Amino acid sequence: MTDKLSKDPAPTPSGSGSPATPYEAIKAVPVRHYGRWISAVVVVVLLGWLVYAFSQGNIIWDTVWDKLFDSSIIDGLWNTIIISVASMALGLVLGIVFAVMRLSKNPVTGAVAWLYIWFFRGTPVYVQLLVWFNLSLIFEYINLGPIYKNETVDVMTPFMVALLGLGLNEGAYMAEIVRAGIQSVDEGQTEAAHALGMSQTKTMRRIVLPQAMRVIVPPTGNEFINMLKTSSLVSAVQYTEVLRASSNIGSTSSAVMEMLFVASIWYLALTSVFSVGQYYLERRFARGSLRSLPPTPWQRVKANLTTFKRSPEATR
Repeated sequence: MTDKLSKDPAPTPSGSGSPATPYEAIKAVPVRHYGRWISAVVVVVLLGWLVYAFSQGNIIWDTVWDKLFDSSIIDGLWNTIIISVASMALGLVLGIVFAVMRLSKNPVTGAVAWLYIWFFRGTPVYVQLLVWFNLSLIFEYINLGPIYKNETVDVMTPFMVALLGLGLNEGAYMAEIVRAGIQSVDEGQTEAAHALGMSQTKTMRRIVLPQAMRVIVPPTGNEFINMLKTSSLVSAVQYTEVLRASSNIGSTSSAVMEMLFVASIWYLALTSVFSVGQYYLERRFARGSLRSLPPTPWQRVKANLTTFKRSPEATR
């Protein structure tokens, strides 16, 4: 028994000088996901069928490309950007004000902020636009005493109606976003600022809000992207943005569907451009919370290209 055991080769340490028992190389066999391939083929087939169906439809695609850069379409595009940026700026200011009011210990300001948020979040923005557009049926004049007085019809221009309708509605949503961002900051930050002698306003402006931006920026970017699309509703109050400009051309040239595709292309272009800006803005404000920032899409592409170039050398 002892003789048999002594003949068996025993593994020796790597530093002893004698050869160690070789180990068999592991052959890794990747798991085949047949379901993924089947689902991918189904999606590609359905997408191809959809493209083919639209290509065979009664649509004059040359009209789409000819009218894509029409002067009236470009003017409507600029009006869309202007009303979206202006309404978002108004909504952001109102959101900060009413979020601070909502968090205030004063019961009156807190109740007013809650009522504002409840009303403008609870009614459709389309209805709010129509109310502002027909405000002259309630108030014939806008009288601010010695400061300003004029007829409501002259004051409520299409741009003013669109600005108030979109901006006030957006302010209600931004108030909740800002409130969530402020509450995400640890209360110890506020207590430390007060211990240093900072006032409540100075603490909010210099300590709390800069830290809350990390939470506020991502949903704010989403709200602005949504604002670009919601601005199409202002065509109902005679504000000439890209959808109304497209509809005007479509009604006069009988190219209704073609002009709707023109409007859709421009909305996709706008949301794509501003989505890139949103990505880099979120990346900037995430620097204080992440040890290392994730690579950008361009950095991922460069890394993949570098790996692809080095792969042949590694196999030699």
